[in-house]
Parts: sequence; C-alpha cells; structure tokens
Amino acid sequence: MNWIRNYVKPTLKHLVGSDKRDVPDNLWLKCPACEEMIFHKDLHKNHKVCPKCNHHMRLNAPERMAMLFDKGEFEIIDTPKALHDPLKFKDTRTYSSRIRVARSKTKKEDAIIVAFGAIGAVKTVVAAFDFDYMGGSMGIAVGEGILKAAEVAIEKKCPFIAVPASGGARMQEGILSLMQMARTTVAVEKVKEAGLPYLVVLTDPTTGGVSASFAMLGDIHLAEQGCLIGFAGARVIEQTVREKLPEGFQRAEYLYEHGMVDRVVHRHHLKQELSTILTLLMAGVKREKVQHMPNVEETILMIEKKTEA
Repeated sequence: MNWIRNYVKPTLKHLVGSDKRDVPDNLWLKCPACEEMIFHKDLHKNHKVCPKCNHHMRLNAPERMAMLFDKGEFEIIDTPKALHDPLKFKDTRTYSSRIRVARSKTKKEDAIIVAFGAIGAVKTVVAAFDFDYMGGSMGIAVGEGILKAAEVAIEKKCPFIAVPASGGARMQEGILSLMQMARTTVAVEKVKEAGLPYLVVLTDPTTGGVSASFAMLGDIHLAEQGCLIGFAGARVIEQTVREKLPEGFQRAEYLYEHGMVDRVVHRHHLKQELSTILTLLMAGVKREKVQHMPNVEETILMIEKKTEA
C-alpha cells in the first residue's frame, strides 16, 4: 500500500479545498502586442483591452453584445436556417466537419448573432460577428443574419448597427458566399430607404468581401483603435503594386486620416459614442436630452459633415 498516494495526497487536497483539474489553464493571458501577462479576470473586466499598451483584443459576439447594450440586456433574434454544406465542399477536410468543430468551439450555429435591445435608451438592432467561428467568414447563414437584422430594424423603426469581424467570404460556399455581398448591400439600402440610421463599428479584422459590401456602406463608420480594415492583404498589395506600403497601412488610424473612417474610438468609450450618435440621429430628439453627453458638439459636427456629403 502506497500511503503517500492513498492517504497523504487526498488529505492535502481536502485541506486545500481544490483539485488541480479545477484550475483553469488560462489564468494568465499574454498581450499579443506588448507581451504583458494579464490576469484573465482583470482582462475581462477591462473588456479585453491591455491595461499596459491599450491593445484591443478580439471580443466574441456575446461579449460584444453585453458591452454595447444597456445593463448587458438584449433579446436574441432567431435567423433563418441556411443550407448546410450546399456544395459538398472538401479540401484537407470536409466542410461539414469544419462546421461541427466551429459549432463545438463557439456554441453557435454560425458566425453572426443578431440582437435587439437599448443602447443609451435608444432601441437598436445589432448584428455582431464572431471571429472564432471560421474566421467570421460570410456564408449564406451570415447573409441571412444581415437580412433578418435589416428586416427587424425596419419593422421596429429603429437603427441598425453592424459589427463585423471577418476574413471575408467563406470559400467553402463558393459563388453562394459571394452572392451575400449583393444581398447584404440590398438589405442595408432598404434600411436607409426607410429613413433609419445604419451604423458600422469596424473591428479587427474587417477584410475581404465583408469590407467590400455592407461594412463600408454605413451612414457613419466608427472603428476600434488599431483594428485591421482592408480588402486584400498587405503582402498581396505590395506584390501587385511593387511598392513598399506606408507604416500602419490598413489600420483604423490610417483610414481615419484618409477619410475612410469617421472616428477611431477606444473600446471603453464606444457605447457612449454610439449612444450619443443614435440619440442625435433619431427623429424628434430634443437638444436638451443630449447637451450633457461627452463630445456631443464634435459628434454633431461629424453628423452635419456626413449629411452635407
């Protein structure tokens, strides 16, 4: 009988009150920018922003919704079921197996969540992408999600906010994925025709067919600090034009300087910024309701400039 294994170790575990298996593997996370080690609870309290260098790490869709809506309360809107593996696609693995892995990893049906709730007391529809689901790629299901979000916004006569985080079109769905660029473009145009605000919050990354469609059609574009925004990758562009690209090319700050983005916003200020914009844009709002909001004069000037354009 091994008394150390059978008696001493169980006694110590009982006294300590925890089992090694109960200890998470990710108690400390390394910032990909400055390599600072951050305690996981502190990181989540800070909305996944590095406290040392302000690097904005990626949020999944539920985290994004909880951050944007008042009190973190929102109603998930069911989206239409899409065709499963319409092309019976296979590369190194079958598309069906990739979907199973993505669903198991994220506990979601696809790369988008549509929700309805209040942002600064303004009822709003938000469609947020989850990059953890096959790189947030846009297939039929994502297209259906954007269409459903637009329909609900029109039905409820409220603003529509898209929060993309995507590598672009989903190659496993071929031409059916590319068709979603046209479908989502039509969807957001219907929101605009109804006289409702359509805002886009650009996050890391917003690229490919997503940036070439609904993601760059907003009435107002906000971008999180340092996020990647573009169509093709920087290396592909350099090889094509045979020139060295400027430093920070395709980053939010560079696009802001060149007029492609209306404002670059720190994640901690994003909800307040959206609240101010939505309150100003919605019809029938009295000025006294917004006069005490932060940066309201700057926001009014931004909206007036966009209207004139």
